[in-house]
Amino acid sequence: MESVQAIKQRFEIIGNDPKLNRAIEKAIQVAPTDISVLVTGESGVGKESIPKIIHSLSHRKHGKYIAVNCGAIPEGTIDSELFGHEKGSFTGATATREGYFEVADGGTIFLDEVGELPLTTQVRLLRVLENGEFIKVGSSQVQKTNVRIVAATNVNMLDAIEKGKFREDLYYRLSTVEIGLPPLRERKEDIHLLFRKFASDFAHKYKMPPIKLEDQAIQYLLKYRWNGNIRQLRNVAEQISVLETNRDISIQTLASYLPNEGTNLPQVVNKKADSDFSTEREILYKILFDMKSDLNDLKKLTLELMQNGSSKVQETNKGLIQRIYGQKDEINPYANEDLSVSVIPTQNPEIQQEEFLDDEDDGNYIFADTVEEEDSLRLDQKEIELIKKALERNKGKRKAAADELGISERTLYRKIKQFDL
Repeated sequence: MESVQAIKQRFEIIGNDPKLNRAIEKAIQVAPTDISVLVTGESGVGKESIPKIIHSLSHRKHGKYIAVNCGAIPEGTIDSELFGHEKGSFTGATATREGYFEVADGGTIFLDEVGELPLTTQVRLLRVLENGEFIKVGSSQVQKTNVRIVAATNVNMLDAIEKGKFREDLYYRLSTVEIGLPPLRERKEDIHLLFRKFASDFAHKYKMPPIKLEDQAIQYLLKYRWNGNIRQLRNVAEQISVLETNRDISIQTLASYLPNEGTNLPQVVNKKADSDFSTEREILYKILFDMKSDLNDLKKLTLELMQNGSSKVQETNKGLIQRIYGQKDEINPYANEDLSVSVIPTQNPEIQQEEFLDDEDDGNYIFADTVEEEDSLRLDQKEIELIKKALERNKGKRKAAADELGISERTLYRKIKQFDL
C-alpha cells in the first residue's frame, strides 16, 4: 500500500492539512474494494483527484475510467448518455448507442455533481448500484454491467433529500464511504504553498520570472476567504503572473485582483428574513396566498351584500372594502371606480347586467364570474414577468433559467411558447 506522501507526489497534491491527509488515507484504504464512495466538498476543492486515486489503486486500474459531469448534461439526454439508447427510440436517435455504463464495464465511473441528477435518472442509477442491471432508452432488454461508482457533489445532500430533490435510498447506497475535502479557508498553512506552486508553474509556462508576494501580501492571502477555493487561487496566480510587470507583489496589487469581501469575518445572517423571499418562486407563492385571502374576504362581503343590502354593508365594512378595492372617497368607496364586476338582480333573471351602484332595492344580487378572470390575468402577468427575468439573468439559457424557476426545461419551453416570449 502506497503512503500518503507518495500519493501526493504522484497526483501533484499540495498541502499538509490533517483533514486533507485523512481524506487521502480513506481513499487509499477503500481503493482495493468495490464499495461505492461519495466525495463531498465545496466547488473548487479538488474533488476530482479522489476518484483518480481510488481507480489507480484498485484491481480495476487496467479498465476504463470515465468522468461524467452530471450537471453539464441536459435533462432530456442524460439517460441516453449514461445508459445508451436504441435506434429510433426518440427523435434524432438514428443509430444504437452505447452508454457510459456499458462502455466502462469492468472499470470505474466518476459521477461529478451527482446531486444534479433528475429523479427519474436516480431511479435507474439505484438499480445499477443494487444489482448491476440497466435498460437502454427505448429497449426492453435488461443488460448487466460491472462498474465501480464514485460520486461527488458540492450540494448538502441531507437538505436535497428533505426538499425532495434527491432520493434518500440512493444517497445511502452512494455514500457507503463518504470522503470529505476541507475548503481552502480551513487549510491556512497550505494557501501560500499552493500559490507558490501555481506561480512557479505559470512562470515556466509563459517563460517569465516567477512572482513573489511581500510579507503583508502573504498575510492578506491567508486571511482571504477564498469562496472559489483552489480553483480561484489558481486563477488569481495566473492573472498576476501574466499582467504584472513588477514580480514583487504588494498587498495593494494582490487586493486589486480579489473581490472585496469586507472584513472576511463570519457574519450573523437573519435566516428567517432570507427564507421569506429567497427566490422569486417563493414571492409568487406569497402573492398567491394573499390573493386567496382577498378572495375569501370578497366572498364574505358578497354574502353580506346579498343578505343585508348594500348601504348597510358599506357602512359596517368600510375598512374591508377599502382594503380590497383601494382607498376611495369616504362617503362612497365605489365612486368613479370600474370594479369590472357585474351584478344581476336575482328577482328578475331577464334583466340585463347593470353597473353596481347604491340602490334602494332589497340588495339581492349575485356576482358574475369576472373576478376569477381578473385574478387569472394577474397570475399570467406575474408568471410572464418571472420567466422574462430568469431568462435575462441567465442570458437566454433555458436550462439555467428552468433550474432557477424550479421547473423542468420542457415546462419552461411550453410556457415560452404559450406566452409567445
